[in-house]
Amino acid sequence: MKKHFGKMLAVAAVAALVLTGCGSGSPSGGAAPAGSEGANGELTKVVVGVLPIAPSAAVQYGIDQGIFEKHGLDIEFQTSSAGAAMLPAVSTGTINIGIGNPLSVLVAVDKGLDMKIVSGYSNSKAEGDDITGVVVKKDSGINSWKDLAGKSVSVNAVNTQGDLTIMEAVEQDGGDPKAVKFSEVAFPDAPAQLERGNIDAAWMAEPFVANALADENNKLLGYNYQDVIPGLPTMVAFTSGQYAQENPEAVADFKTALAETLDAAQADEKGLKSTVATFLKIDEAKAQAINMEEFSGELRTEQMTKLGELMQKYDFVSKAPDVNAVLVK
Repeated sequence: MKKHFGKMLAVAAVAALVLTGCGSGSPSGGAAPAGSEGANGELTKVVVGVLPIAPSAAVQYGIDQGIFEKHGLDIEFQTSSAGAAMLPAVSTGTINIGIGNPLSVLVAVDKGLDMKIVSGYSNSKAEGDDITGVVVKKDSGINSWKDLAGKSVSVNAVNTQGDLTIMEAVEQDGGDPKAVKFSEVAFPDAPAQLERGNIDAAWMAEPFVANALADENNKLLGYNYQDVIPGLPTMVAFTSGQYAQENPEAVADFKTALAETLDAAQADEKGLKSTVATFLKIDEAKAQAINMEEFSGELRTEQMTKLGELMQKYDFVSKAPDVNAVLVK
């Protein structure tokens, strides 16, 4: 189950070329080169890569609250369809700092890319209703993780944190993880594929989990993150080793501003969700109903280390990554 990283980078490189700017956080706009001082001579421009998903709105929240500007930063967004697609753009400097899943960053490092994790960003919930889960039909006969052996399970992308933790959940329950048949289905399409019987189970993130469970014919099989690595980081902030070395002040200021932003967003759930509505251009009521991740700039190295051990166990990487060696010092 090794990642076909060369192919992934080729696809990601194309994706990086079509990254689209979706907003600038200050009046200085985007005239200055990435990582340099803004046109007003005061703010340092930092190009941040984000995914078009609800948690990314926390950065916009910090912009709206003036937190990044207070720390001397002019934030400009570039969006990407997948975290892996940011890696070439971050490596070449098109994006200064990316917000994406930690697994892709650790795989990139294993394959030789000089990537550094700046800080934590968002985490799954260690208890209660988590932000990702596996949904099955009530009459499917699938009642525990081990029952997924021999079944088809959809994930939004293979060889990521979804299928990795599902395989481990199956093994912990006494099933054969190698017998699970994973297929790529976008989260919005998964409920329909489950209803049609094209898949036996669907791994989804919020708000798609809640939407699927609103159908009385469906049930929750379980929360794979909670059962395998409770409180698993879902996204981190990362940059290239070169950018970190050449722009230590900008990276330090961003880390400080992001931590303050995430603490404020965590404390203001209603305000953050209002930002989500604007950021994703969705109805306010729908945004307020979303079950959000826990936000924190503190990186959960214990959970990251466990993630790395699983990555080695299932051949995602050649050796367990040294998480501390990947961090910006």
